[in-house]
Amino acid sequence: MPTAYIALGSNLGDRHATLDAAVRRLRAEPGLRVAAVSRYYETAPVDCPPGAADYLNAAAAVETDRLPHDLLKLLLHIEQQFGRVRTGTNSPRTLDLDLLLYDDCVIDTPDLVVPHPRMHERAFVLVPLAELHGSVGRDAVHPVLGKTAHELLEPFLTSATGTLPRMYIEKRKASDELTGLCALVTGSTSGIGSCIASALEDRGAEVVRHGRRERIGSERFVSADLADPAACDRLAADAWATFDGLDVLVCNAGADTLTGDAAGWTFDQKLDALLAVDLKATMRLARDIGGRMKARGRGVILTVGWDQAETGMEGDSGQLFAAVKGAVTCFTRSLALTLAPEVRVNCLAPGWIRTAWGETASPAWQERVRRETPLGVWGLADDVAAAAAWLANPAAGYLTGQTIRVNGGAVRG
Repeated sequence: MPTAYIALGSNLGDRHATLDAAVRRLRAEPGLRVAAVSRYYETAPVDCPPGAADYLNAAAAVETDRLPHDLLKLLLHIEQQFGRVRTGTNSPRTLDLDLLLYDDCVIDTPDLVVPHPRMHERAFVLVPLAELHGSVGRDAVHPVLGKTAHELLEPFLTSATGTLPRMYIEKRKASDELTGLCALVTGSTSGIGSCIASALEDRGAEVVRHGRRERIGSERFVSADLADPAACDRLAADAWATFDGLDVLVCNAGADTLTGDAAGWTFDQKLDALLAVDLKATMRLARDIGGRMKARGRGVILTVGWDQAETGMEGDSGQLFAAVKGAVTCFTRSLALTLAPEVRVNCLAPGWIRTAWGETASPAWQERVRRETPLGVWGLADDVAAAAAWLANPAAGYLTGQTIRVNGGAVRG
């Protein structure tokens, strides 16, 4: 796919949060892959009205299936979603997204000029852009001037009068809403599980992470092959002993049958793997740790299902995941009744979440995400993690036995 470079800026409201959210929005866009994002830089306003606040600026390298004018329309749409109001030239804005470069294209139309006509004059553009050196296998090269971002930046580095952007480090007060809670998150070395574990930690919880393979030097990490029932039992005992009790269990681990060598397995091989890890291990861990929680008098268990388990999806993968994740959903409801009132049990049912498979999904699948999701974008692992953190919070204390669909509003019947 073509490579484009985008400049991001904000000088209204919570600038750091706005840029974070804008990057997440780009990551969620079907047919667009964010290859790299620079650090954030703070810059005094240039050619702006008097009294304008300082900007935060960044740059992103993306690969996209959109043509330049379509990409520009997307960037303008995202600006509007973030409350951008155009009141005049260089007026303050919640979010500014500029298309700097698009491969080696040179475009000069009334509504789009590429390369951006002033990018080589702006240090606040060139500093973050130069940081993306080699991020997608090639430098950002100005096709008219024939220079890289580093070369365009050189005059600013040697100028005695120029002021370079300064790197911005956000200092935020850590959240304490889950302080005092201890959690085990299975399958938390990468992807959704890693995001859930981080989300719990960011809110003050202490977390034991789990993966199939051992990790050297990890203090709160337990390895276990969940396809082995004995390993499940050891994981439950070891994680419980780590904190002398657990307050939260997230049964996230699942067999990957979509990527790598497993993608070439037979239907029966994939079914055996999914049954062993996604279903049986979830049931075994949840029953073991759930029983301990109930005896102690408190706890939260989260399982992970699938939003299409009830309605189905065509093809082998649809049959496999609907059967296995549907069973997880039904088990969750029954376990919630068994463990109530001491322990709450809920199921997270993700929809089109941009995991490793989603990063490389074909254009047909990208279009399917746009078509089937009312919000028109991929979900991210962070979206599932935010829901998990909320369900783990005592503030969600009246929810149990529920299936929470994290799917951008998709309703299938």
